[in-house]
Amino acid sequence: MTDVLARRTLRQAALPEVVEAVHAELDGLWDDASFVPDMDRMTFATAVIEAASNVVQHAVPESAAPVELGVDISVTSVRLEARLSAFGAACPDPMHTDSAMPDGEAESGRGLALIRALVTTVTFERQDGTNTWILSKSPLQGSP
Repeated sequence: MTDVLARRTLRQAALPEVVEAVHAELDGLWDDASFVPDMDRMTFATAVIEAASNVVQHAVPESAAPVELGVDISVTSVRLEARLSAFGAACPDPMHTDSAMPDGEAESGRGLALIRALVTTVTFERQDGTNTWILSKSPLQGSP
């Protein structure tokens, strides 16, 4: 197993301002993992921000409690991984987990297709009222 060289986590209400908090966590992560190539940083960060924005925009509370966004981002020498969790969210509509790019006339639905284009793998898990998307990018450019 490869050791985690840098990690950032946060958990906040899934409100628009949490997206800026995710940006700040990514900035701090890159300070700790300066070896990550710029192109990998850019594509991975774009995917993470898109996924966080999707939770803010589309997550529906499962109960009266508001949805919270949890983000756990880790860096190893060869892999970037982000776990984005929507705590207290209802199970998403299958349309929101479809990875196909919609046609040019569609007004929405490009988020997951964009995320999939930017990272190596995207997986979805649902457990105990929490939806979790796991994004990973590997191998890193220039890694062995």
